[in-house]
Amino acid sequence: MITVKLFGLLKTLADNQADLSLSLGGGRRVRDLVAVLEAEHPQIGELIQKKKVLVSVNQDIAHEETEIKDGDEVALLPPFAGGAGHERHGNGSPGSDEAMLVRVQRENFSVDAEIDRVRRRSTRIGGISIFLGTARDRSKGRDVSSITFEYYEGMAQKKLREIRERALKDFDVLEVLILHRYGEIGIGENIVLIVVGAEHRAEAFRACKWCIDELKQITPIWKLEQTPEGEVWVEEHP
Repeated sequence: MITVKLFGLLKTLADNQADLSLSLGGGRRVRDLVAVLEAEHPQIGELIQKKKVLVSVNQDIAHEETEIKDGDEVALLPPFAGGAGHERHGNGSPGSDEAMLVRVQRENFSVDAEIDRVRRRSTRIGGISIFLGTARDRSKGRDVSSITFEYYEGMAQKKLREIRERALKDFDVLEVLILHRYGEIGIGENIVLIVVGAEHRAEAFRACKWCIDELKQITPIWKLEQTPEGEVWVEEHP
């Protein structure tokens, strides 16, 4: 038996279960898992076949020949809140200054404090660009009263560290901070913050835009909107 983690819409399709216990009948690969899902949970199996749902093994996106061993962490990932998309590990222990530059947290944050955190990293910083995402009360023609974000613990942080490291490598910038909240968030509250420090503004702007666009594509975070018609899982947004 293996345990498969579920997120977002998939929990609804599985009668509000957070995970599934499945027997692969001697199979040891992702394709065997997909075959079992098609038989026992056809709606989920169909989404996998349409490539609307990804399979991850040990927090890496898997393919049909990926082996599943005893003790592996297996999860099904519906389209992320920022859009459907398909690692390097960051350093820094929890609580260290390095670790504070990439965070997923429930509580609100101070934009000024986070800008200062980046500013203190280098006296060469001459320009700081930020992106601040906030909760709005309208989405795809629907009124929204609140938003709840769910995330894949471990994998989300891993992807955010990857984004930070790639930005530092590929752009002429000195520091990058990425912060995303989870849980229930009221209208008008902060959701996500990107802060980029560079010697010059042009690279800071470019890196900041790339970071938020990449976050929306590859980070396993899911968004549930409360609307007058009920709860709606958002597959993608601008």
